[in-house]
Amino acid sequence: MSATTATNYKEIIDNAIKAIHTRGFYAQYPEHPKAYGEEAPVKGLDAFNNQLNNPFKGLLQKNEAAWIGEESSPYTGKPLGITYPVFEVETLVVRAGRAFDAWKKLSVDSRAEILVDALERVKDRFFEIAHATQHSTGQSFMMSFQASGPHASDRALEALAMGYEELQRFPANVVWEKPMGKTSVVLQKQFKAIPKGVGLVIGCSTFPIWNSVPGMFASLITGNSVIVKPHPKSIYPIAIVVAEIQNALQAKGVDINVCQLAVDTSAKLVTKQLAEHPLVKLIDYTGGSAFGSYVESIPGKVTFTEKAGVNSVILDSVVDLKPVVQNLSFAVSLYSGQMCTAPQNIFIPAGGIKQGDTVIPYEEVKKALVDAIAGIAAHPQMGPGTLGAIQSEVTLKRVNSLKDIDATILLQPTKVANAEFADARTCSPIVLEVDAKDTGIYEEELFGPIVLIVKTKDTAQSIEIAKHMAEKHGAITFSAYTTDEATANTITEELESVFAPVTLNLTGNIWVNQHAGFSDFHVTGGNPAGNASFSNPEYVNKRFVWVGHRRV
Repeated sequence: MSATTATNYKEIIDNAIKAIHTRGFYAQYPEHPKAYGEEAPVKGLDAFNNQLNNPFKGLLQKNEAAWIGEESSPYTGKPLGITYPVFEVETLVVRAGRAFDAWKKLSVDSRAEILVDALERVKDRFFEIAHATQHSTGQSFMMSFQASGPHASDRALEALAMGYEELQRFPANVVWEKPMGKTSVVLQKQFKAIPKGVGLVIGCSTFPIWNSVPGMFASLITGNSVIVKPHPKSIYPIAIVVAEIQNALQAKGVDINVCQLAVDTSAKLVTKQLAEHPLVKLIDYTGGSAFGSYVESIPGKVTFTEKAGVNSVILDSVVDLKPVVQNLSFAVSLYSGQMCTAPQNIFIPAGGIKQGDTVIPYEEVKKALVDAIAGIAAHPQMGPGTLGAIQSEVTLKRVNSLKDIDATILLQPTKVANAEFADARTCSPIVLEVDAKDTGIYEEELFGPIVLIVKTKDTAQSIEIAKHMAEKHGAITFSAYTTDEATANTITEELESVFAPVTLNLTGNIWVNQHAGFSDFHVTGGNPAGNASFSNPEYVNKRFVWVGHRRV
């Protein structure tokens, strides 16, 4: 193990496996920045600043064809100036194939030791990763630190531990004896988990590490080699992770091409070339539905996709409306709605909602929610810290285009002042009001700071529409507020029938956007939002095949 490893790898994995089974709170990597020492923040910032406008030399891949990079900061509006080594697709795949031949022969314990070492090395770079994430995605610094650092590493460890356990479900060798009267038949039986080959992980621009590492570590622990193809606008964060995996491999004398970085540009993407290559057997994908459906359609591939969903909220009844709208307003504002888990459509009955024994009229409920959203955006500290920046100009254009549709604008989008970054690309949420019949407006994912309040006839209609949308378009999250147990049960039963997870009555410092490692399944894999769920046993089992050999 490297000097960066704090404890024995087996202890780390055993604790993770225990957490997976108990499903309670567990974090191998604390989310609090102070847990990593007083010098870590300065060290991370210095590393980030020193990397700007320089080639990324951390990778151990050799004989590159060129150096490219096009990342720019949504906060400064300036290019990061970082370039990365480029390799031909055939070079990457051939190297991955050769590395796979040796990697698959290592014991699961040897692979686990290397991969835990890699995570411990990544831990030492959490602050650099935070700055890299902030200035490529637009997340706030704290969100960047937590999501790309501790939370992502916990998700990686979760997939690693799941694979470690599944690979040891059956004994490696047994003596099988069948009694047959005075004699018996004796066979030596061997059971081996055979990995499928080269894996491809296709990253997204908004969560370059959190969404990528589960698939990476699930494939690696099960004996597959991996090519990581990040979004060309967000390479730096995941490049650090790949670099540290390569360092851990090299430290054990293993071919570093077990895990490679494949970069490209927006003008010349290589994703399809990699995905369609006959030697690529596994594909993990995060991104839009159209390309995700293409990935799922490629013959001969095992795919794990997280695509788009339309996430709904149903308001039926509450104990107290104020903490409800505070919670919802933060959920829709967090990272400007650029999260696959962010709520989009909020269904409110025309007759209002119950609060105890009284009814709050629809108009009052609507106003309370809009005022809460506006209050976050206008707050000089909370606004920029919560909303962050807009990763892509395309998202900003989408928001502005909604000003012209046939809907009532309840809250106009405005620039959010950021005292630290005057040129930050920001946008407060636009809030639109539509009727239940306006399906053409709200029955699609509108990625970004976009909220739709949908007036329905009653809660029953809200449930019917939300269920239909989850079944047809997918849903990664679903939230509801009701004080009636029968209504809660109906909502749960109807939504789970279309494989959408239900979250009820959240208030305080926990939001529907959040999925906890070792406890929550992220995406169910049962509706159009994606065909996989990390991390459940299927997420790792589909990456290898059990083969049984027999001999006398």
